[in-house]
Amino acid sequence: MSDRIFAAGQTRRAFLQRSVLMLGGWPAAQLEAADSAKKPALRIGLVTDLHYGDKPEKGTRFYRETLGKLSETVAVFNRERPELVVELGDLIDQAPSVEQELEWLDRIERVFAEVQAPRHYVLGNHCVGTLTKAEFAAHTQAAKVPHYSFDAGGVHCVILDACFRADGVAYERANFDWKDATIPADQLAWLEADLAANPRPTVVFAHQRLDEHSPHSVSNRAVVRAILERSGRVSAVFQGHSHANDYQQIAGIHYTTLVAMIEGSGPANSGYAMLDVMSDGSLRLHGYRQQADRELTRG
Repeated sequence: MSDRIFAAGQTRRAFLQRSVLMLGGWPAAQLEAADSAKKPALRIGLVTDLHYGDKPEKGTRFYRETLGKLSETVAVFNRERPELVVELGDLIDQAPSVEQELEWLDRIERVFAEVQAPRHYVLGNHCVGTLTKAEFAAHTQAAKVPHYSFDAGGVHCVILDACFRADGVAYERANFDWKDATIPADQLAWLEADLAANPRPTVVFAHQRLDEHSPHSVSNRAVVRAILERSGRVSAVFQGHSHANDYQQIAGIHYTTLVAMIEGSGPANSGYAMLDVMSDGSLRLHGYRQQADRELTRG
């Protein structure tokens, strides 16, 4: 009921404002243009580092509470109606067996699947601590090839996969040290070609960080950043992994790290965001709970 009252109030207020402007001599076409400029070209729901697991809390991580936190997130996303949702990695935590981890993955996926928008998944190191990439994809709507791109609302979106060791071997079944994360050569070649063929403004999504934050950044981050910079199309990178709000700007590209959902007990200790990509190229990140707001202007 309160949402309906709010919406009605907003509608009436907008009508009155429009009437005053029209009386003041504003042409209707200008009013429509002003309204259109306020609307995002693309709205994206973002969430990261859920680390769901049916196990006791450890330190600041409350694994079981992720189910309730994600339910709240899904409800907000469904109310705000983004065109798509991106989960930035570590959807689950590591389990002692493949069977148990798949059970946890199926459970958290059932909650995530209630979101009324297309879902995209970035692989995190915990997603493949016990599983293979193929197993993770088979139990979610994640793409079979974890790095890919797509267009939405006039924006080019790129999903990267840094779950590789420096020797190019893919993460799976605890065959890695999480500090050893790399974008392999074949994916770098794909990224450069993809960006070169793309005429649209671009946003990149990753789990491990592409800016400077040792040990949470990929080992060849400078090489990756050089590709992004040469394209002249990339405005921002959104990432997770280090669990805290952070922001860096490097060579005109915004690198925003989102807060982890897993950290802390209770609904207030959660975090997720709504990203509005505006028609002028600026980006507005509206944070919920512990997630910080960001206003990212064109470089």
